[in-house]
Amino acid sequence: MDGISFEVDEGEFFALLGPNGAGKTTTISILTTTLLPTSGRVRIGGFDITSQSNKVREQVGIVFQQPSLDLNLTAEENVRFHAILYGLYPWRPSYRTMPAAYRERFNELSEVLGLNAEMFKPVKRFSGGMKRKLEIVRSLMHRPRVLFLDEPTAGLDADSRRNLWNYLKEIRDSTGTTVFLTTHYLEEAEGADTICIIDGGKIVSFGTPDAIKQDLVEDYLLMVPSDAQALKRELEEMNLTYTEGHEFQVSVDRADVHSVLKSIDTPLLSVRTHLPTLEDAYIATLAKTDAPD
Repeated sequence: MDGISFEVDEGEFFALLGPNGAGKTTTISILTTTLLPTSGRVRIGGFDITSQSNKVREQVGIVFQQPSLDLNLTAEENVRFHAILYGLYPWRPSYRTMPAAYRERFNELSEVLGLNAEMFKPVKRFSGGMKRKLEIVRSLMHRPRVLFLDEPTAGLDADSRRNLWNYLKEIRDSTGTTVFLTTHYLEEAEGADTICIIDGGKIVSFGTPDAIKQDLVEDYLLMVPSDAQALKRELEEMNLTYTEGHEFQVSVDRADVHSVLKSIDTPLLSVRTHLPTLEDAYIATLAKTDAPD
């Protein structure tokens, strides 16, 4: 890592993106106190990760890229042992003998994540999506202020990914938990409040999704005219930048799309609006970083 510095506000949805080897795992390992920093300073919830690591661990919940469940236990036993290890409750041999506060929290989270009918079954019978949901239940039992999600949907099918994010949104809305995400599925980061893209251990782009897209990728219209020469004359009269081909690619701000189209008299056989995605901006960012000086 090389001079990385950022702040994440309480309740924020923050996404850390970058290619393999960029430093995402190192960053999240330091933030979750599983790796000591060699220099610099990090504070989470007001606590220093080096000198107050126990306090930091009380503030955070973690869903690792690789599942960390005991497949020989039931879902409830996985959650109960986690809560006991965190020091939330004294040891009890069964769910029924646990304090009422544990049972209320357990039932609340199980219902939110749609697992309440499965929580007393062996984890080895769970699908990949169910295991992910169980890990989230487990990570939220101690009401963390920050939830770290390291590739939380890796290996899940599209429906499971969508459902999982719906549940995470419900949890954010109901608890105000700060979410810190690393992912290779860039569409999952589209809803983030802030995105940080790192490459080679350095921050190469930082800001809201819209700001990152606007800085790096143009909006444009794709038009197929009935008369190419007539369209060229009109575009030049309006001082619009374009690339000619089977489709004319016309650079235009999204706010001006309607007025530009109203000003064109040449009949158009087809019109398409291209608005950049986060993936477009991400690729442009890395291409810019890799370009020779």
